[in-house]
Amino acid sequence: MPIDYSKWKDIEISDDEDDTHPNIDTPSLFRWRHQARVDRMGEFEKQKSEAKDSLNKSQREISELKTKLSNADKESEKKKIEADIEKLEKQFSDWKSKEEELEKQEKLAPWNVDTICRDGFSKTTVNKMTGKENELTEEERLDQSQQFMEKYKQEIEKFGFFSNWDDSKDYLLSNTHLACEDTANYLTYWCVNLQMEEKNALMKQVAHQTIVMQYILELSKTMEVPPIACVHSFFTKIKTCDDKYMEGFRSELNAFITRIETRAKEKTDKLMAEIEAEEKEKRLGPGGLDPQEVFEELPK
Repeated sequence: MPIDYSKWKDIEISDDEDDTHPNIDTPSLFRWRHQARVDRMGEFEKQKSEAKDSLNKSQREISELKTKLSNADKESEKKKIEADIEKLEKQFSDWKSKEEELEKQEKLAPWNVDTICRDGFSKTTVNKMTGKENELTEEERLDQSQQFMEKYKQEIEKFGFFSNWDDSKDYLLSNTHLACEDTANYLTYWCVNLQMEEKNALMKQVAHQTIVMQYILELSKTMEVPPIACVHSFFTKIKTCDDKYMEGFRSELNAFITRIETRAKEKTDKLMAEIEAEEKEKRLGPGGLDPQEVFEELPK
């Protein structure tokens, strides 16, 4: 039962978690990560707001000029108004393109604790008999997923700690709302953070539960029934399966763990490089020299 990992390739680690990588967890790092993220999001929201306001303003002014044009008597006045309308329509088109570009950037942005529900993470396994999820807009799905993760964070993390098949099954059957893709998404995000913190053993435990949830979701899609209806079937199968089925499960788990370790290392390396560059810039003295590099290059 191959699992599609492509939606997890651009996970962005939370900038404001209480626990961070043990080798780089300093107050300056925490403030840098948090402020950098706040600044990025603030600037992006500012651009979105500016585009929206400018679109509305252009549309309003075009409407006013068209009304003025219909009431104009002199030919010279009409030509001037028509020229103004043409200019505003060009501005409107430019701002519309800007708005569409920002929407595209937002969809392609790396995921963090606020955006993790987008682009693949927003998808929820649907009970085809109701179709309610299909009626939701992207923004509504995002809000719904964020609210779910915030509300059930502790319950999801408790599921992540289970190592016994029966305990996992009983817990899901007692908490049927957790049998969904939002749970798998949160567990995936948690795995990357754990690996960033060098909690490798715990990451592997949570990764195991992530794959359990993914198997249930894949089974749900195959059978075209709600995920909770597949919980009992999956655990019955996994407990009595032959070696080939279990080998497939372990293969998926190992592949997932490798992806988590790779992604966490990439994020850590990038973060350290950015921090080092920022600290170096702060140290630069006259002539753009780095005192630390100068000291290290002095003859011993």
